Amino acid sequence: MGFTLHEKSSKPTLAILTVKDSSRVFRGNLDNFLDLIRTGERYGLDVYVVTTKDFSISNSEMYGYRFHPSAKKWSRELVPSPQVVYNRIPYRKMEMKPEVQQTIQACKRSTSIHLFNPSFFNKWTLFSWLNSAKESKPFMPDTLQMNEASDVSQLLQKHPVLYLKPVKGKAGMGIMRIDRVNAKGHSGHYRLSRLHEKKMVYSYHNTADDIWQEWDRHRGGQDYIVQQGIALTRFKERAYDLRALVQKTAKGEWNVSGIGARVAGKASITTHVPRGGSIDEPRKLLTYAFGAKEAKNILKRVGAAVVTLATQIEKSSGNPLGEMSMDIGVDTSGHIWFFEANSKPMKFDEPRIRQKSLERIIQYSLHLINSRRRR
Repeated sequence: MGFTLHEKSSKPTLAILTVKDSSRVFRGNLDNFLDLIRTGERYGLDVYVVTTKDFSISNSEMYGYRFHPSAKKWSRELVPSPQVVYNRIPYRKMEMKPEVQQTIQACKRSTSIHLFNPSFFNKWTLFSWLNSAKESKPFMPDTLQMNEASDVSQLLQKHPVLYLKPVKGKAGMGIMRIDRVNAKGHSGHYRLSRLHEKKMVYSYHNTADDIWQEWDRHRGGQDYIVQQGIALTRFKERAYDLRALVQKTAKGEWNVSGIGARVAGKASITTHVPRGGSIDEPRKLLTYAFGAKEAKNILKRVGAAVVTLATQIEKSSGNPLGEMSMDIGVDTSGHIWFFEANSKPMKFDEPRIRQKSLERIIQYSLHLINSRRRR
């Protein structure tokens, strides 16, 4: 058997929270969960997976899943009640289900459990938070919620390029772009680009009302924001942005775990890898545009900016957060812009960032457990 229950529960505990699945054990990135379990072992933290269906606050134990390497499979067994809960419910729709919300709210109210990152972010809410604080406002592109065609025309008067983004978007899906065109042979003043079945589709329009109608046909019932397009610095004709991972440390303070770069695909309107973008080295890309000394300086400023932004997001959200990834743009004059933040970062492909991200989740969980003990 190995452990008696008493010995097992004397270890600090972290539950990865997800939802049940009809076709496999549970939803989520199973490799990611395994990496966390293994990292936890190195730090003496007992990590396991629990679904919202099995989660119970009132008992000293509940059913969860452990991975058994020898059998190469997950088994459902009794686990101790967790001290920290790491929310990895993979989709907004699932997170909004009443029974899932019930579990999350119970964790938030509990005095014996630390839950971090209780929910996905909403793009519009993020922008309103960050625009209203003087520390974060300088990084914010001009942004409006799309309520009527005049929201589009208002920004079109000020900016030559606009982006239309779903408020609850993920991985660049549903993003559209408006360009002012003065090209001969085109009937419209504006070009609307959108991705359809991996191909760019263009339509030409004369007024904001026409654009609005075309957007309305393709938005699939989603709410959108409209945002100033930024003249991003380019590497060999391709735009790129920076993807920063910001996490709480073993001391419970925000810190940059790493910064990667995502270069846009040939005709793509976004840099997201699933949309044809590719991964590259930020310093190399920035050096190409600004020279080595200035590239180093920009990366330093990006690091400071994302810590400022994360601090502000956490403060405005009113919830304890432990990590987030951010998309940051650098324009041709070296100004830093905030594009979005994700409260459930995808796995970073860069090995060094990936390793640090796992360690920090474990170290921050231990910090939460120890700070409660001290109190």
